[in-house]
Amino acid sequence: METVAFRMRIFRTTALLGLTSTLYAFSAPAPDIARGADVGWLSQMESSKRTFQDSHGKPGDLLDILKESGINSIRLRVWANPASHWCDSADVLRMAIRAKAKGFRLMIDFHYSDSWADPGQQNKPASWGSHGIDQLKTDVSVHTTNVLKMLRDANIEPEWIQIGNETNDGMLWEEGRASKSMANFASLIQAGSKAAKAVFPRTKIVVHLSNGFDNGLFRWIFDGLKKNTVEWDVIGMSLYPEVATWRATEEQCKTNMQDMAARYGKQVVISEVGLDWAAADSCYALLKKLQTDVKALPNQSGIGVFYWEPASFAGWNGYQKGAFDTAGKPTRAMEAFKEAAAATAIASKDGEIPGARDMDLSLRGGKLDVRGGSELLDVRIYDMTGGLRVHSDRSPLRVDDLLPGTYLVKVRSMEGTFTRRFAKF
Repeated sequence: METVAFRMRIFRTTALLGLTSTLYAFSAPAPDIARGADVGWLSQMESSKRTFQDSHGKPGDLLDILKESGINSIRLRVWANPASHWCDSADVLRMAIRAKAKGFRLMIDFHYSDSWADPGQQNKPASWGSHGIDQLKTDVSVHTTNVLKMLRDANIEPEWIQIGNETNDGMLWEEGRASKSMANFASLIQAGSKAAKAVFPRTKIVVHLSNGFDNGLFRWIFDGLKKNTVEWDVIGMSLYPEVATWRATEEQCKTNMQDMAARYGKQVVISEVGLDWAAADSCYALLKKLQTDVKALPNQSGIGVFYWEPASFAGWNGYQKGAFDTAGKPTRAMEAFKEAAAATAIASKDGEIPGARDMDLSLRGGKLDVRGGSELLDVRIYDMTGGLRVHSDRSPLRVDDLLPGTYLVKVRSMEGTFTRRFAKF
């Protein structure tokens, strides 16, 4: 649905129609954003006999439950040589095969460590421990290539490949610590990026920092990478706000996302997000807001939102920011993804039809008027949760009672059906 199926018009009603100052816009729907879940713990949880339930309490495969909850993308972390073998290349391959079989999009997250890499620890793999910067660049390239070739051999192509995890002060310390040598850090990212693109030329390279609200941190790192001519495609962010202050933190993240897209001309993704599992209503609101803000980034630069380990219920490994309850069932938080998926389904199920180019949408006197084409059968206006707000078998439709927001107008005529976005500000 890349082509607008009618003459696109924007009316400022005070200037053109002498009505209210409300601005209405009609445009083609943007591509579906990623609604993601990191499930790096899944194979370990299954090995420990943890089971999961859908929203009705029926046991099932977590990947099926996530899909029913609106998730369309999976993120898997890769550790170099973990003692437990969880999240090693073989474990990642098994999970990637399962994800592909279920139809998920895929992000691969390289930590370049034998265990967790995050702002507080960026430890080199034990076997790389004595290596200097030149050898570490080779290590990154070889490790990246080996893992990705294994996926390619299984006919799995990740859509996104993340080079490093939460690299606020670089990676592979001390040689790759950014505060000591931005050039070294940049060279490691570039080594991973080139290796990934050599195996999967179409993949998008993600560079990921935590504290998505911290614009100064992001400018420092990405100015440094740009200065050192690193090639990357996507700026990844983590966001783990507190329940009491999530709105302010999310607003700071929104401002940062807008700045990153404008300053570097890159796409943006929320690679990780989480909130206290017991605050499901607040988490639901956070996810709704984040998805809206990501989708609103200019030039379709917002890729999506990934929840980190939503199924880590009942304090698994001490983690309390999942989105499943103590019985292993999705909380209300996951409804935010499900509602976004429903709205997207409404927007995307109808394509361009013959004669649709001759149709006009316009506003007159607070009414939406549909003209042109063949005989009109009905018009429906949906909100972004998929709820039907207005329905008529004739034109015009009254829309002055709709609250400001984004809607989908679906028009059915004798020639077919088309759907377009309708924004009221």
